[in-house]
Amino acid sequence: MKGKLILLTILLLGFAGYVAVRFFILDSQNVYGRIKVVSSPVSSVFIDNLAIGKTPYEQKYKIGEYMLKLIPEGTATDTASWQEKINIYKNSLTYVNRELGSTDLTSAGEIFTTSKMEKPPKDPNHGEIYIETEPQGAIVYLDNDEKGIASLIMSDVLKGDHELTVFLPKFLRRTQKINVDAGFRVNAMFKLAIDQSAQGATEQAGKTEESKQATESATTKTTILIKDTETGFLRVREGPTTSASESARVSPGADFELLDEQNGWYKIEYEKGKEGWVSSQYAEKQ
Repeated sequence: MKGKLILLTILLLGFAGYVAVRFFILDSQNVYGRIKVVSSPVSSVFIDNLAIGKTPYEQKYKIGEYMLKLIPEGTATDTASWQEKINIYKNSLTYVNRELGSTDLTSAGEIFTTSKMEKPPKDPNHGEIYIETEPQGAIVYLDNDEKGIASLIMSDVLKGDHELTVFLPKFLRRTQKINVDAGFRVNAMFKLAIDQSAQGATEQAGKTEESKQATESATTKTTILIKDTETGFLRVREGPTTSASESARVSPGADFELLDEQNGWYKIEYEKGKEGWVSSQYAEKQ
């Protein structure tokens, strides 16, 4: 009888152990969240290099880290593909939005996830928002109120719907509606696309300034006129001195652009790519 009781106790303990393993360990490995992916243009969706569909795509996934990749479909051959690691959290949505351009610089988008706050908020009606941007340093606005520079944590955010905006000069502004749950953190990652119109305006302004400088330079050029000489020519020398070697001879009445002036000597370009000095005694500025 005693042996039967011992055996029964062992069986009960074994069953209790099985229940613990089944519900507390195995079930913890099968906790799910959701992923939603949208893109422009429509793209094939790959998770850990496995093709799973095309955008828009939404599905339940086990919690964990995954490599998400988007490859534009159809005729969008001039559009860049995109890939990045994402996290899926328990009972929450990972939202990915990508606007794919021809290069990474012209592509933009957002990744939003929600996770439990590490510490409970002081006010039970509050949550928080963590924002990163690429490039870093964008100005962050919440409901049109400037909050600071990314990367940034906004604590004590009232639960409910909000409008989140990021802006960086020379990049296109991004705005998204978000929902903050009490006791949870919204993790937001914004990728900004370069503002090509602003870049073009900057380049055009630069070209205009260069053209202006060139015009001013052209209008302020000084020329010299070679005077009559007893020999019927004027020697061009390698340096601004009579002891310098003769490089060439120029005729009276010819004019040249004045390049430099030193101690009674004018520097000229007497032939294409060839420069020398003439005496100011036999030349005058125009």
